[in-house]
Amino acid sequence: MIETFRWFGATDPVSLSYVGQTGASGVVTALHHVPNGEVWQIDEIQKVKNEIMGAGLDWAFIESIPIHENIKLRTGDYLQRIDNYKKSLENVASCGVKNVCYNFMPVLDWTRTQLHWPLRNGGTALRFDKVDMAIFERYILKRKGAENDYTDEVLQSAMNRFSKMTNGEKQELQDNVLMGLPGTVDDLTIPVFKKMIAAYAGITHDDLKSNLSYFLNEVIPVAEENGIKMAIHPDDPPFDIMGLPRIIKSEADLDDLVNFVDSPSNGITFCTGSLGANPENNLPAMIRKFSDRIHFLHLRNVRREHDGSFYEDNHLDGSSDMYAIVKAILEIEDVRGVEIPMRPDHGHQILNDLDTKNAYAGYTAIGRLKGLAEIRGLALGISKSR
Repeated sequence: MIETFRWFGATDPVSLSYVGQTGASGVVTALHHVPNGEVWQIDEIQKVKNEIMGAGLDWAFIESIPIHENIKLRTGDYLQRIDNYKKSLENVASCGVKNVCYNFMPVLDWTRTQLHWPLRNGGTALRFDKVDMAIFERYILKRKGAENDYTDEVLQSAMNRFSKMTNGEKQELQDNVLMGLPGTVDDLTIPVFKKMIAAYAGITHDDLKSNLSYFLNEVIPVAEENGIKMAIHPDDPPFDIMGLPRIIKSEADLDDLVNFVDSPSNGITFCTGSLGANPENNLPAMIRKFSDRIHFLHLRNVRREHDGSFYEDNHLDGSSDMYAIVKAILEIEDVRGVEIPMRPDHGHQILNDLDTKNAYAGYTAIGRLKGLAEIRGLALGISKSR
């Protein structure tokens, strides 16, 4: 595996120098300052690439060139937005950056209810709590019909918990759910969020898949012509929330994806955390099945709970068998004769990370370094024992 580290640009407290000190050779980043749906210009792409190369690193993967909501909905100026996307692909290829991660999640590209959930060891982790999500939907967002998406047990727990929450706790929950990473959404308010969700009223899973298929049939030929590997990121969490359909969450969904366009450029970002939060997914088997379409790896582990909640566990712990996962990855690399770019994901906030300011939750330095070191050692052990 090619070891990489995500970097959010000049304002990221985890600097390129820090990335180099982890032992990773590659950087995963994007033009976070470019508004969603606009063309990435060559001079801006080259500026970021030069900065990365100046630190002795490679720009291994773009994460992400975001997809405008009008494309997902196939409405408004979606044709112009698709043309912009094609031009961005041509421009990144002209700069020699030819790996592109993206996702097709409606409105929010990931959702957590707690960004600093306390662990027993004094660190913190990201967490998706089903009861807190029910509180957000019923009592903060006040989404009509939300009660139909939760069990009676979760709804009762939500009512009891909400009755004891302070105004500060309610605001923190709202802020956590509406948190966006650079290049996605920023500073969402409840009225704006309601309007964005309302745009998906009546949009079914099949509708959204049809829109994804349309998008891919437009852009994959451009990716092929320019030698680009596109790699879709699974939905996070891998189930419907807030009435929004999730369409990349299972083996069946990935089957649909690769059949939308039969091309090596139409690939997958295999995220063991997103896919691992779905208990029906057999991750090692899926790695072997989709081996020729996996272009990017996000390795992390979640601990699933009985009610659908989960939290980010240590990279080698959790509900997914990371030994079996890494073993499957090394096997498909041998068969393909390639090394797949990989990054550790959603590390715990530990040690000096606890004092780091302005870092994105899950993306502090030491927690991800710990995950990278664990995966590196596991991969080496598997390789040496074969």
